[in-house]
Amino acid sequence: MPELPEVETVRQTLNQLIKKKTIEDVVITLPRIIQKPDDVEAFRTMLQGQTFHLVERRGKFLRLLLDDYVLVSHLRMEGRYGMFEKEDPVDKHTHVRFVFTDGSELRYTDVRQFGTMHIFEAGTDLTELPLRQLGPEPLEKNFTPDVLKGRLKSSRAVKTQLLDQTKLVGLGNIYVDEALFSAGIHPETVSSELSDEQIRRLHKCIVRTLADAIAAGGSSVKSYVNGQGEMGMFQQQLNVYGRKNEPCKHCGEPIIRFTVGGRGTHICPRCQPAREVSR
Repeated sequence: MPELPEVETVRQTLNQLIKKKTIEDVVITLPRIIQKPDDVEAFRTMLQGQTFHLVERRGKFLRLLLDDYVLVSHLRMEGRYGMFEKEDPVDKHTHVRFVFTDGSELRYTDVRQFGTMHIFEAGTDLTELPLRQLGPEPLEKNFTPDVLKGRLKSSRAVKTQLLDQTKLVGLGNIYVDEALFSAGIHPETVSSELSDEQIRRLHKCIVRTLADAIAAGGSSVKSYVNGQGEMGMFQQQLNVYGRKNEPCKHCGEPIIRFTVGGRGTHICPRCQPAREVSR
């Protein structure tokens, strides 16, 4: 699933590709992707004649700002956007086509078919589901170690808590594993038992890991590409995720994989001991 860095990269590229483009028509071939309104014809009618002005992000959601509406889009597992000309062949996995007045098209493709789209009247989307329930943004200035500490007041494992989008947005399996490794924290540590020093370290590592991943265009671990069809390159910098049995880049110990809260998890057992040793 695209995480914050990948969605942020898509946001940046879409802003270059669709800004000031006006929708002539919308072609929908998989109605269940449209979650609001519950009538795909109403969705199509609402968007006709609307112009894209800005693409923003809230957690892993894209917010596409139009004249009168906000289109909220979640890519889920393998959703992606791409620009095409009207005459270009349509891939069988293309489910929504935004046809522009200039003859170009923004196409949404989704092999797994888990993506969602909601339309809200401008100014209302942040106060309604699904965005209303989201936690703070880890790259905003008001995300401090104290805010993180408040979000970690739980008896759950720290990895499980960090994956909960109502506690903190944008982090998925890749970047939780990487941030916990960089902070030297075992993912099964009870989140409320982290020391203030561990929380400060974890906060720093979350912010740095996400910023570095955005700078690299995200991680193309599976099928992710940005709106221009380009792969991310952060996978070349991964320390633990997807590196089972490979030597740790810091100490040489083999990376191990196990399950935490139902999610595959990668750690270095020497750099992330179950009980922290003094440094």
